[in-house]
Amino acid sequence: MQTSMKTTPVNGSSEDAVNHLPVWKRSIDLVCCVLALPFLAVLTVVMTILTKLVAPGPVFFRQERIGCSGKRFWIYKFRTMRVGADTNGHQDYFKQLIGTNAPMMKLDSRGDSRLIPGSKWLRASGLDELPQIINVLRREMSVVGPRPCIPTEYAAYQPWQRQRCDSMPGLTGLWQVSGKNRTTFEEMVNLDIRYGSTKSLIMDLRIIVMTVPALLVQIYDTKFRKAAVPEVIRIPAVSIRTAQSASPVP
Repeated sequence: MQTSMKTTPVNGSSEDAVNHLPVWKRSIDLVCCVLALPFLAVLTVVMTILTKLVAPGPVFFRQERIGCSGKRFWIYKFRTMRVGADTNGHQDYFKQLIGTNAPMMKLDSRGDSRLIPGSKWLRASGLDELPQIINVLRREMSVVGPRPCIPTEYAAYQPWQRQRCDSMPGLTGLWQVSGKNRTTFEEMVNLDIRYGSTKSLIMDLRIIVMTVPALLVQIYDTKFRKAAVPEVIRIPAVSIRTAQSASPVP
């Protein structure tokens, strides 16, 4: 795994946001990381064995993402695609989602030939992202926050949509427990902006608790390849409707 980091800001600096991260939020991050480290160690051993058996190559995958206030950083994941897989299909698919009201279903649910055997379930369960607790320890991410996007996606955002990057990115968040793959791009952006303006200790704890049932729904959707489901999972006192009202679409 490479450790060199590129930290060129895209839109300002995130130093103030990092330095003023609430004590309660950083405390949650550290507790969750300590609890997750043993699972990461065991899963790394398992993934090392499986990767060598079904898809020779590196165990970890590193990708540049956009963090707080547009600062670039590298996230780490367990590799779930074949070495040298073409990412153009993902970028084209994102362009379709950003311009429509279609649910943000992953390409996995439609069948993705780039995936290595068994990795679809690893991705559906979110375990492929467990190595990002390293990013949390490095204060590049938090446990709860908007998912960090890739630079090409950030470049396609309208100015108001970039407000979702005003918060520290996270492993889970309000969007993930409010439907995720059943929501549209516009709903995702509004949920992330809503979280940034109303985050609190209680909200973070609710989101963490709701993450497990949300992942179970995601696994269910992956198994049965649901294309569009109108219902969403909600946490108390928070909904997509209130989120949208917080940041109206221009």
